[in-house]
Amino acid sequence: MATRWSVIGVMTVVLLSAQGCAAGLTLFGAGAGVSGGTGVSYTLDSIAYKTFTAPVEDLQGATLKALKRMDITIKENKASESGDGRRIVAVASDRTIEIELDRLTTKVSRMRVNAKQGWLLRDRATATEIIVQTAQTLEDHPLRANKAMQTAAHDSPK
Repeated sequence: MATRWSVIGVMTVVLLSAQGCAAGLTLFGAGAGVSGGTGVSYTLDSIAYKTFTAPVEDLQGATLKALKRMDITIKENKASESGDGRRIVAVASDRTIEIELDRLTTKVSRMRVNAKQGWLLRDRATATEIIVQTAQTLEDHPLRANKAMQTAAHDSPK
C-alpha cells in the first residue's frame, strides 16, 4: 500500500513539474522574443504572428520578396477563405510553412506563420525569421514590396 502511494506521489510531482516548466518556458520564450526587438508573439502551439501597419497587398508583396530572398519555395498563393486576405504555402527543406495574411482594416494587416516539421514539431525560429525578414522588407522597400507582389502573382502557382 505504501509503495502504491509512493508511485502516485512521484507521478504527481513529475507531472506537475513538467507542466509548470512548459508554461514557464512558453512565457519566457514569448518574452525573450519581444525583448529582443522582434515584436513577434506566439500562440501556445508555437504559431508566430505579428500585426503590421500596412495594407494586406503591401504585406503580401513583402512576404513574397522575403521568401524569395530566403530561397523558400512558394507552393500556393491564393485568397484566404474569408476573401479578405491571402494564404501562402511554402516549403524549405523538410518544413512546410503556412502563412496567413489577414486584413484588419484598409491599413492594418496581421501575419500568422506556422512552420511545421513533420506532424508534431513546430519550428518557431523559422517562423520568426520569416516575419522579421518581411518586416525588414516593408521598412526598407515598401513600394518595391508591392511591385514584387505583382510580379510574383504571375509566377506563383494558382
